[in-house]
Amino acid sequence: MASAIFHIEGGIGKNVAATAVVSAYKKANPKRKIIVVSAWPEVWIKNPDIARFYAIGNTPYFYQDVIRGKDVEVFPQDPYKTTDHITKKGHLIKNWCKMVGVKHNGEEPILNFNFREVEEGRAYVSQFADGRPTLIFQPFGGPGPDHQQHPYSWTRDMHPNQAQELINKLASQYNIIHVCYEFHPRLENCHRFDTIVGKKALFSMLAHSDKRLLIDSSLQHAAAALKLKSTVLWVATEPAVFGYKIHNNITTKAQYKDGHIDSYLFDYDFTGVIHQCPFNSQDELHDVDAIIKSIG
Repeated sequence: MASAIFHIEGGIGKNVAATAVVSAYKKANPKRKIIVVSAWPEVWIKNPDIARFYAIGNTPYFYQDVIRGKDVEVFPQDPYKTTDHITKKGHLIKNWCKMVGVKHNGEEPILNFNFREVEEGRAYVSQFADGRPTLIFQPFGGPGPDHQQHPYSWTRDMHPNQAQELINKLASQYNIIHVCYEFHPRLENCHRFDTIVGKKALFSMLAHSDKRLLIDSSLQHAAAALKLKSTVLWVATEPAVFGYKIHNNITTKAQYKDGHIDSYLFDYDFTGVIHQCPFNSQDELHDVDAIIKSIG
């Protein structure tokens, strides 16, 4: 049987976005069996478009069994390193589809859950329930302490002072759950959720919330996959490249697009290298009142 192999490196948010690409490819090539090789099986479990999943680094006899002498297309390329992505000509998903030779016809990310994953997400949210609407708040993100030098990354995070200001203004109205890693800044007047759980559990929590305030991280991709309209904050990355129309996308008051003296293929380093920060003060960052208005 003809097949296609998608080798996907990178974070879980990138994998969630990739589900839309695989969906578009499957529609264009319905007779090809799709095989995904990735580090994030939880994204691909129950995905209706793929036939088999392999974890990166755990592919014994893969070439002999899947590639040699077979009718196969292989896509090991990284969409982040294509000309269209580097020059920001369109959305990641659209450019990725172009890279694998299919047209993007509006396909969106896909996530499916089993009943235990649904129950797990509900349990994590319900432990904080107090009768008020629940707001899932992710002001800080990143790959974690092993891959990020500073707890606050200016390129994608909300500034801690603004995050606290926003919480103080919303705490009487919402039951706020601050989703974060243990090393992230601590915020008052909210429930801190830094428990080490699977990413799928965090995604399931979104489905049991009333409102969501997120940054450009995996949760905004997951919210789009679940068709959960959210408010998403942007700093150095751009909603036209990584965002979704379903969300209320809010950018910073000041916009800096020129990059830095040591910028190479991208304007700013995702991890928030301090000397690259172009903002002159916190006043150039997000408008807290505009965010509150967006949340409604």
